[in-house]
Amino acid sequence: MHFHGHCYGMEDLRTDVQRTPSDKILTDPPFYLPEFEASYRYIIDVYEVPPRDIAIFIPCAVRKPYSTSPSHRIMRAIIDKVLQPDSFHLVIFGTCGILPAELETMYPYAHYQYMLGKVKDPSIQEDFLRIETDRVAGYLQKTKDTYKKRIAYCIGPFRRALIQGSELAGVPIDIIMPGKDVINKIMELDCPFQEGSLNMEEYLEEFYKGLVLIRDSLL
Repeated sequence: MHFHGHCYGMEDLRTDVQRTPSDKILTDPPFYLPEFEASYRYIIDVYEVPPRDIAIFIPCAVRKPYSTSPSHRIMRAIIDKVLQPDSFHLVIFGTCGILPAELETMYPYAHYQYMLGKVKDPSIQEDFLRIETDRVAGYLQKTKDTYKKRIAYCIGPFRRALIQGSELAGVPIDIIMPGKDVINKIMELDCPFQEGSLNMEEYLEEFYKGLVLIRDSLL
């Protein structure tokens, strides 16, 4: 199966977020902000996550709401080719923290602009990894009995945070795509980002294969 992907993923850099004049767009690193901590606590302490056979973890996007971003549209289209709507739950994570996709318009998740990839300060990158690891762990602990299987599609620091969060929580992510071999292959190419973009065809094919594997494991 072939997917239309590319190295740059520049569509995701559009910032024409639909908003009203009264909305405040947050531009500081979101993982430091109390608004994101408050929303995370709501998800962990109050929100009832719907039980599903499969949880799919995908990174947040620059364009908001996330579902309007080109990358998320591609991912969702691939998911829809493989899985029935009532069999999975989509979870978004990254600089935003971690949230069920159905909460993407809840403040402040559609009201910030930030790209970790542009950050050169290693202390900020380390803070992100530490904070996001804890938030991922908290969500995985909360939902340890909510899902039968878990699959993730991510690269870079988001992937590291997810793996560390899984280890901290003691809740495994059954499949993480793309595989290391494919990532290493992409790293040999001339891309603006070392590991390329999740919109690349090689990665998207891996995502499709992973979804098929996780679906078939439940048959």
